[in-house]
Amino acid sequence: MEDVEQYDLVGIGTGPANLSLAALAEPVPNLSARFLDGRPEFRWHPGMMVPDAELQVSYLKDLVTTVDPTSRFSFLNYLAENGRLFRSLIANRDRCTRQEFEQYYRWVARQLPSLRWNRPVDEVRLRRDRLEAVSGRTRYSTGSLVLGTGRTPALPGFAEPLQGPTVLHSADLLHVAPAVRGKDVLVVGGGQSGAEVVHHFLGPDTALPGRLTWISSRAGFQPLDDSPFTNEWFAPDYVDHFHRLPAERRAELLRHQRLASDGITESLLDAIYRRLYRLDFLAGAPVQHRLLTGRRVVGLERDGDRLVAAVHDRDLDREEVHTADVVVFCTGYRSALPACMEPLAGRLLDARGDLQVNRDYSLEWDGPADVRLYVQNMSEPTHGVADPNLSLAAWRSAQILNAVTGRKVYRVDHETSTTAWACGFPPPGAAPSEPSPTVRSI
Repeated sequence: MEDVEQYDLVGIGTGPANLSLAALAEPVPNLSARFLDGRPEFRWHPGMMVPDAELQVSYLKDLVTTVDPTSRFSFLNYLAENGRLFRSLIANRDRCTRQEFEQYYRWVARQLPSLRWNRPVDEVRLRRDRLEAVSGRTRYSTGSLVLGTGRTPALPGFAEPLQGPTVLHSADLLHVAPAVRGKDVLVVGGGQSGAEVVHHFLGPDTALPGRLTWISSRAGFQPLDDSPFTNEWFAPDYVDHFHRLPAERRAELLRHQRLASDGITESLLDAIYRRLYRLDFLAGAPVQHRLLTGRRVVGLERDGDRLVAAVHDRDLDREEVHTADVVVFCTGYRSALPACMEPLAGRLLDARGDLQVNRDYSLEWDGPADVRLYVQNMSEPTHGVADPNLSLAAWRSAQILNAVTGRKVYRVDHETSTTAWACGFPPPGAAPSEPSPTVRSI
């Protein structure tokens, strides 16, 4: 016999996105919710939890604060409850380490009765005008289901057959713990992850590689664009503007905005540069190093005990060959429907195999109008560069909760930007508006 449990809201996956949703849903009266995750406990990118890695955003962009600063699940309340508020304010200023933020996430997770661990979802299906998430012998029935399974590491196809102790994605760095002491190491990717891996390998003198090559396809090892007007791309008002744009324009903007989310923090660039300087001039150059830009790795093969990478030099339009003992790909992540959604994939994906995401993060599909699926961290093409980022996690969860309940549980439409995304002159503090009707297209 199968057990059937009925809920107003069911979430699949409990990373930071759905953890935010669960925290904001907890105090909402008359709302039943259940969040399912196949893992035994909350973990946040454990394979990349390198020492001293810092958040790229303010710790005020936590699970709840930007929509409910009075919530007991805020990061500041976590610090206060654990007797470290004043010391944290002195030590961290407006940033903290990812390790401390994971501690905060785990502290919140322990207080939420709606979370269920060791509950892998086998499939999601439509049955009698309800969605059912099937986990083992239990069916979790709901009219609103939220996918928060996160993004998966994007390892190049040519590297997948070689994946193992010497060929890996940065997401598995600490899980695999490749032996690099005295070895020839190649790090691929010029974003924040690549920089963190390089800094990690340049750590203690007793564990240094013999040679380190760092390759970026960009023109340089470029800093994160953290300037005030750029940060307005990570504000609610911009999401409204971005979602209204034609698909071609959205794609163009995302290409131009990449350094706002995947540049390298200046503090980390400074640390790497200083470390290389000391190794070169104060430590007898124990590490040979090459930092190469404008290059893309296009192939990888094994030749005996060595790895041979085919590299395209984009500046000179020529091919190069680089050999290594260990190759780490810091090549980002991709969004995809989890395997449990396969029974409904044909009803969700368009002719190009893409999801169509509405403004409230619900998906277009051909099912009953009052049965809705929502997505977290899968809407960058439609909602902008901030979507995979932590900046709007609480605001997005509040949007979803308002849509699920059909009422304004949280206020989400009163923020404005300094930049005028639409024409017209609304009064200071007014909610975003549509362009003035007097404006003509030219």
